[in-house]
Amino acid sequence: MPLRPADLTRRKQGGLAITMLTAWDALSAAVVAGAGVDAVLVGDSLAMVVLGHATTLPVTLEEMLHHCRAAGRGLAAAAAHHPPLLICDLPFLSYQCGADEAVAAAGRVLKETPAVAVKLEGAEPETLTVIDRMVRSGIPVMGHLGLTPQSVHQLGYRRQAGDPVSQERLRRRALALQEAGCFALVIEHVPAELASELSASLVIPVIGIGAGDGCDGQVRVTADLLGLTSRQPPFSPPLMEGRALAVEVLGRWVREQGPAAAPAPTPATRPASPAAPHC
Repeated sequence: MPLRPADLTRRKQGGLAITMLTAWDALSAAVVAGAGVDAVLVGDSLAMVVLGHATTLPVTLEEMLHHCRAAGRGLAAAAAHHPPLLICDLPFLSYQCGADEAVAAAGRVLKETPAVAVKLEGAEPETLTVIDRMVRSGIPVMGHLGLTPQSVHQLGYRRQAGDPVSQERLRRRALALQEAGCFALVIEHVPAELASELSASLVIPVIGIGAGDGCDGQVRVTADLLGLTSRQPPFSPPLMEGRALAVEVLGRWVREQGPAAAPAPTPATRPASPAAPHC
């Protein structure tokens, strides 16, 4: 049986670390499932990692559905004994334009892909209303606070909650997300002490990225860890130089093919025979 959202809470209660990695197609999903992660996130980071955009904003719901279906096929092919929990990001403007549209978008994820949960960013009053509607409709929701990439034009990519006022605001928002029914919370690029405090005070798991080692779990963009992206955030250094290694190996293969063969000479063409007279 695949892991379910409630299993992450049980892992927290049992003192077991939670691991989550991103995937964007069947190949990447099979690889991270083979590594034994607890959860696979089809993150809107694929807008940058796969589709070449400068931010996560341009990716559409249709594209997220497409990639999530592909990732689901990869998990099925991996045939893991305990398949990881599959979560799909809701892209920008798929949940900010009213509860009806948001529930419909999240519902499509559960109806049209193998994902069993969605993730969305923020804890504004409108977002909390949307989360409440989703949870009451049977849609598991993971929250996301701190550095929220869909707010890049407001927040940039700098570390968040660096002063007491913003830290208290984040505490209130984290509690509000728990009360709204989120089954877990991603905290990105905030002080480690604050993330550790939230992990201790909240019932739901707190999964960190650039938030220190005191969280209940960790999430990373797989392409960053493998060194496939041209740049990685400071809190997610590559574990290997995958991009350089791939270029080197493939370049060696190209060089081993030797010079291109000269094209075969084109046979000389003879003048066409005159047409036979009609009888």
